[in-house]
Amino acid sequence: MSDDQPEKSCGQCRKQVDALQLGPRKRPSVTDPLVHYGRHFGRTVYALCNFQALLTNGILRMGELVDTPEENFTTEERREHRVFQELLKSVAGLEEHLMQDGGDKVDIIAELLTKGASGARGDDTKSLKGSVLDWITPKGQNLVPPLARNVKIDRSFHHEQTGALLCPAGIDWSNSETKAKLRSGEIIVTGDQWPLFLYADYHYDPEDPWNGLFQSALLVCAYKHVFMSPSSVDREPKATHSGNAQIHRMTQVTLPSVAYIATQVRFALTSSPVFSRTDTITDSERFYNSILDVFEDPDEKQEVDNLIIWWNRQVFPSFSTAQRPLAKNSALARIREKQAQMKELVLVPNSGNGGV
Repeated sequence: MSDDQPEKSCGQCRKQVDALQLGPRKRPSVTDPLVHYGRHFGRTVYALCNFQALLTNGILRMGELVDTPEENFTTEERREHRVFQELLKSVAGLEEHLMQDGGDKVDIIAELLTKGASGARGDDTKSLKGSVLDWITPKGQNLVPPLARNVKIDRSFHHEQTGALLCPAGIDWSNSETKAKLRSGEIIVTGDQWPLFLYADYHYDPEDPWNGLFQSALLVCAYKHVFMSPSSVDREPKATHSGNAQIHRMTQVTLPSVAYIATQVRFALTSSPVFSRTDTITDSERFYNSILDVFEDPDEKQEVDNLIIWWNRQVFPSFSTAQRPLAKNSALARIREKQAQMKELVLVPNSGNGGV
């Protein structure tokens, strides 16, 4: 869906704006349940979404393009349609409204969803800005020099702690020459150069790059902070209201939500004051999409499946327990076994009766 896409897009002549990119900011004044859906959708399905283009292109796919073979669409368009289908599943009755009303209500629906997603992203950005300092400060110590909770100018590669965490895996932060080049901007870090804070214990093994990837304690803290409650990070919940996961009946981790939290933490560690897709310094959009690319890569399925199990054990332990096989000789196992035997007896024809 980018301007320099070499393969001819099936939607090349029908759309001017990519759906999976942020659109212009708007401030709708209408309060609607769609704002509620938009908040959760942005966190758990796709964070940097242009809802206007997503809905318009989705209607086309359900209508005049319904018989178009899947292979005629680009990889980006196929991802966009998967996101659109997730939206239809998330919002009850949305498909009916879109098909009946056509484009009449698309603008209003898109505006409300955008308000929700943008509002949630802004709330999380603001909340994590100060909290991330607590999580990166060594226990019983102080950051030297100290960092302000509400001003980010001294973060990024300007500070030893945030610089070490943002340093791309495979680059030696302890090398003084490398450190100086990162600080001066002589070494430019793009969004697809993943930082060390994504790894467990901030350790990267070039021989096994999946080892510990997306399993850092910093990511888990941020995830619990956003989806459970800020107090859940310390394992002593003190919240007096439901967390986002409970409000939206979320019972398991989604892969896009991991990418979203990683993007938020990365931004919190940088010195950029405002989250923007077009910010070439933080390059947040490329960072977010590069993670999704790996999560959706069929060749990485085994590693990704293991990762989501790991995440569910950290955040939703009851979900992990539910996936375990039944213990042999347990009462429940015997009930299931007897049930299977009864079904088998019903399905097997009576061998004593011969055919006519």
